[in-house]
Amino acid sequence: MVRQNLENIKKRISAICSRADRDPDKIIIVAVAKNRTQIEIKEAIAAGISDIGENRVQEALLKFPELRASNFELRTHMVGHLQTNKVKEALKLFDLIHSVDSLHLAQEIDKQAAKIDKIQDILIEVKTSPEATKFGLKLAETIEVTKEIAKLKNINIKGLMTIAPVVDNPEKSRPYFRMLRELRDKINELQTTPYELRTLSMGMTDDFEVAIEEGADMIRLGRAIFEP
Repeated sequence: MVRQNLENIKKRISAICSRADRDPDKIIIVAVAKNRTQIEIKEAIAAGISDIGENRVQEALLKFPELRASNFELRTHMVGHLQTNKVKEALKLFDLIHSVDSLHLAQEIDKQAAKIDKIQDILIEVKTSPEATKFGLKLAETIEVTKEIAKLKNINIKGLMTIAPVVDNPEKSRPYFRMLRELRDKINELQTTPYELRTLSMGMTDDFEVAIEEGADMIRLGRAIFEP
């Protein structure tokens, strides 16, 4: 089932990239392993997945060491909210942290990364929609906070991440994805960071095609991969 699901996803990505004049090989699929068994995750890896995401450090601690031991090409992603008291463990587990939503969190990552001589790749999470339950920087503060985070020596900002609201039609997600792309472009235009931000992590099972149209190059899929 997982292999067939991935084949269908890749066909959909190819179709949307053809319409949007984008290269489907540049779209990274992050398989979100929240509540998935090792057997399911290994099935996804066998089907060609090389990027695995987790929402919680505790779950990653149970899964990732074994997965890494059997697959040296695996790239690991923290896609859920990261608490500062979990940063030390997170740095040992994740290649890319998607959910840096404050300067305070970035400073803790920088501090702990320095102790283990690591340059930690991160994405800055931006709150493009107003739900009270969501994490992320406000649009208006993102540029200034990004400028401060870029000064930290043990952090490398790869780009931005957002989560669109739950809607009944994927088209309704489009404005939120567009906001993130325009914000990324503005950050680059203003040379807010000493290097160009490229990655846009946005789009999940219900809206990834719209996200790709709006510039996503990293999509986070759970149900689409692991469920019928």
